[in-house]
Amino acid sequence: MSTTYDVIVIGAGPAGYVCAIRAAQLGLSVACIERYRDAEGQGALGGTCLNVGCVPSKALLDSSHKYAEVVHGLGHHGIAVSGVSCDVPALIRRKNGIVKQLTGGTAMLFKANGVTALFGSGRLLAGRKVEFTDHDGQTSVLEAGHGVLATGSRPIDIPVAPVDGKTIIDSTGALELDAVPKRLGVIGAGVIGLELGSVWRRLGAEVVLMEAMDVFLPIMDQQIAREARKVLTKQGLDIRMSCRVTATEVRRGKVTVTYLAADGAEQKEGFDKLIVCVGRRPVTDNLLAPDSGVNLDERGLVFVDDNCATNAPGVWAIGDVVRGPMLAHKGSEEGVMVAERIAGQQTQMNYGVIPNVIYTDPEIAAVGLTEEQLKQSGEPYKVGTFPFAANARALAADAGAGMVKVLAHADTDRVLGCQVIGPAAAELVQQAAIAMEFGTSAEDLGMMVFAHPTFSEALHEAALAVNGHAIHTASRRARKK
Repeated sequence: MSTTYDVIVIGAGPAGYVCAIRAAQLGLSVACIERYRDAEGQGALGGTCLNVGCVPSKALLDSSHKYAEVVHGLGHHGIAVSGVSCDVPALIRRKNGIVKQLTGGTAMLFKANGVTALFGSGRLLAGRKVEFTDHDGQTSVLEAGHGVLATGSRPIDIPVAPVDGKTIIDSTGALELDAVPKRLGVIGAGVIGLELGSVWRRLGAEVVLMEAMDVFLPIMDQQIAREARKVLTKQGLDIRMSCRVTATEVRRGKVTVTYLAADGAEQKEGFDKLIVCVGRRPVTDNLLAPDSGVNLDERGLVFVDDNCATNAPGVWAIGDVVRGPMLAHKGSEEGVMVAERIAGQQTQMNYGVIPNVIYTDPEIAAVGLTEEQLKQSGEPYKVGTFPFAANARALAADAGAGMVKVLAHADTDRVLGCQVIGPAAAELVQQAAIAMEFGTSAEDLGMMVFAHPTFSEALHEAALAVNGHAIHTASRRARKK
C-alpha cells in the first residue's frame, strides 16, 4: 500500500465518498478513511446517511406509510381490508437490506474509480500528514498533497436524558426497535423527531413530542409550519411546544420524563421508549493534532472559507463538520466542489439554493428564502400560494392537504423562495430550485407548460398567483410587501 496520495479524505459519508470519487475521476490518487463498522463488525462506507440516517429512516417511513394506508386509507377508495398485521422485524430486515445494497454499491464505486478504502481512524498531523489507525490497532503515517476532513456529525447528548440504548435511545436506536412501543416519547420536534415519530405513530404507537422551543419548525416558512402542525396533529402526533425536559428516570424497562410545560407547571409522563433527537454536533474528537494548523469555530465546527478551504494550506473540510445546514446533499456538492478545486478548476457552490425536506406525510420542503427572512431583510416581495385541495391529481390521489408557496422579488419578479407541504413536495421544490439557479421569474414559471393532471401544476398555479394570474383558485391582485 502506498503511503503517499494526492488526496486523503477522512470520512466516507455523502461528503467524503463523493469527494473521493470525483477526485479520482479527475486523475488524482485518492485514499478515503472510514471508521464506521456495521453490525457484523465489518468496515462500511456511506457514513451516517447510508447506515443510520437518511436512507434507513426513509425505508421505515415508506414501510410504515404503506401499513397506515392499508389500515386507514383504503376504505375511502372502496377497498375493504381485514386481518392486517405488522411484522416489525421484517421491516427492519428490509431496511437493513437496502442499507447493505447501497453501502456495497459505494464500495464498488470506489473500486471502479480506483479509490483506496482504508477502514479505521484518521488524524490530521502537521504538513498534511495523516495518522491512520486500522481496526486492528496498527498505526501508520500517510502523506497527502491535499487533506479533506469529512467526519460528519453525531446526535447531541443531553444530561437530563442519558441514552442507555435500551429504554432511552437516540435516532440510531430508533431505527432498530423490534416491536412497536405502546407509548413513545420524543424529545425534539424538529426534522428527525417528526420523521421518527411518524414512523412509530403509523405503526400504532401513541407518540408525544416534547419541544423546548416555542416556535414550531423555525427553519421553515411559518405559514407552511402552521399548516404542517395542523396536519400532523390530526394524524395523532401529540406535539407539545415550550416543553422543557428537566429529568428522566428509568425503572423496570419504563421511563418517566419530568418537564416544565408552557405554563411553567411541572409535569410527569411515562413512556415505554424515549427517543432523544435534539440536534447533531460535528465529529472532531481526536481528528486534529495540536500542530495541524486547522482551527475550529466557537460551535466546534471546522473553520472554512466560502470554498471550504481551512486556514491550513492544502487542507479542506466539507459536510456536517463545517458551517451551513447538516444535509447530505449539501455535503456531497461541497465534496464535488473541493475535488474540482484541488484539480485546478474554479468551481463554486450556490449556498442560496439548497433544498431542505422533511419526509413526513405529507412531505414538507423548502428552498431559498422564507417570508420571515424577507420581512426581516426589508427586501420587497410578492407571494403566490395554491392549495392542493384545488389540484386534480392530488384529489385523485386522496392527497389534498397542504399548499405550494412561491416568493418573488416585488420589482424584478425573480423567484426568491419556494415552500411546499403536500404530495411530492421534495420533487416540486427541486423544480423551483432549478428555476432559481437560472434566475427564473415567477412570470417565466407561469408561462411554462405543465402536464395535466400532475402535482407540479400546483407550483405552476402558485407562480401565476404571485402576479395575480392563478386560474384554478380565486386570484388576488399582486401586492408588494
